[in-house]
Formats: sequence, structure tokens, C-alpha cells
Amino acid sequence: MHIEFRHLRTIKAIHEAGGLAKAADQLNITQSALSHQIKGIEDQAGVELFVRRSKPLKLSAAGLRLLRAAEKILPEVEALQAEFAGLRDGHAGRMHIAIECHACFEWLFPVLEQFRKSWADVDVDIRPGLAFDALPALMKEEVDLVVSSDPEDLPGVTFTPLFDYNPVFVASSHHPLAAKKFIEAEDFRGETLITYPVERARLDVFSQLLTPAKVEPAAIRQAELTAVILLLVASNRGVSVLPDWVVREVKYSSDYVTRPLTAQGITRRLYAATRTEDLEKPYVQELIQLAGAEAQRMQAA
Repeated sequence: MHIEFRHLRTIKAIHEAGGLAKAADQLNITQSALSHQIKGIEDQAGVELFVRRSKPLKLSAAGLRLLRAAEKILPEVEALQAEFAGLRDGHAGRMHIAIECHACFEWLFPVLEQFRKSWADVDVDIRPGLAFDALPALMKEEVDLVVSSDPEDLPGVTFTPLFDYNPVFVASSHHPLAAKKFIEAEDFRGETLITYPVERARLDVFSQLLTPAKVEPAAIRQAELTAVILLLVASNRGVSVLPDWVVREVKYSSDYVTRPLTAQGITRRLYAATRTEDLEKPYVQELIQLAGAEAQRMQAA
């Protein structure tokens, strides 16, 4: 038996209208065409769908079974059509984000809180990009945006600048290095360095300072949360290097100080990597815009 969506709509319309004439008006077809359609379904099914000569027209047991199917299937089809329409119009979609910057979770959450109010039909998820190769996942369409400070020349991928930041040295105000105006690589040799649980290549202190200078700290201690790192530093349990905006935004104690790395300081840039074709989508554009605005707010705080 071959049942089409129009057959389901027909059964539902006749049941609700209580007669062929009214149902034909609802469906915008002639009564003759509607009767022919019903006969075609009954011929395929081998059973009658209506109790003949009943007023109002009533469904048979087989017709009621088909009605239950229509009431279940048609809303799902309509929802699917609405979803596809939203995708075509750019009002719905998926925004799965991978973050290669561990500290960026605290910056991104306020951005997503604003984003969801305007784009409730966009499915948002966050995946720690530190646990997998985020950029290859972007190219494979496994994620839709990667927050990264390491742009690459990749086909079909655009890196949109979000904001610049300065990695800064953080130490207890009682630490001997607190007396220096700036910190150099050699200053880390005898220190316990407190970092996020991230591979060295993704930490600014190593990629931008220690590795090029071939300097190894006395010890490395890892902490998942920025708050814990700052508490450990304030307690003089070690030193750390964090983005300047993180230290300004998350102020848990006044017992630590920040100093520039090197006399000139170090500047890094954070990017939103997306598939180039996706930049035309309105919700992608707004997320990037909100991210930049939140960064400006933090830096002005």
C-alpha cells in the first residue's frame, strides 16, 4: 500500500470537518477529486475507511487507525519543514564550538548567554578543543567554530580576529620576582610554574617564552580552574602566566601582582576559525560580533 502525506491530510480533514464538502473546501480541491482520492486509498488498503451513509461521516476502524497515524506523523513533518525553512533563512542551525584556549571558557559563557536570547533555534554546544584536533574537526564539519590563538593557512577556513591580549606573569606580592618591572625566561628556572592541564605547545608561557629560550622551570603544577591557580599563586605556592584579561576579570585576591613578560611585553591574538562558507550565516556573524564586544568590555574593565 502506498500512502502519501496528502492522504493523511485528507483523512484528518474529513474527520475534523465531518463531511466531504467541508473537507474539500479546507483542502482546496473539488468534492469529486476528494471522493476519488478516498476510493484510491481504500482500493490499495482493501478495506473501507468510512462508515457509509453515516451523518456526520464517521471513520471505520481502519480509518481511525489511519487517523492516529496522521495525527502522529503530520506534526513531525510540519516541524521538520519549519526546521528546514529556518535553516534556509539562516534563523536555525548548529553552532558547536571547540576551544583551544583553556581560559576562554570564562570569557565565552557570557557571550553564549547573550547569543541564546536572540538565536533560540540554534543548537549550541561547547567541546574542549584541547582534547582533540579542533581545526581538522572544523574542516570535517564535526564542529562549527574554533577559538584559537594559532591561525593556519587552511583551505575553506577563515580566521576572524577577536581581540589581542597580553600574557602576563602572576606572582604573590611577597615573591622576590614581584620587585622586578618585567620578567624574563631565565627568571623561571628556579620556580614552580602553575599552569592549566594543557600540553606545552598550547601554553603561551612555553610557546612564546620558555621553549625558544630553552628554559625549564624547577617544577610544574597543574590546576583546572583559574580561581585555583590564582589562589595558589596568592599563597606563594608557585607562579603562573595568564592572559591579562583573565586576571582583570577574575579578581579573587589582592595578594598577587602581575608583570609583563620581557621588556617589550608579549602580545597574542585570539581568533574565531570558521568554515568560510558559514560566515554568511547571520547567527555566525552575530556570535563573532558578540564575542568581540564582550572582549572589549573585559579589557575596559
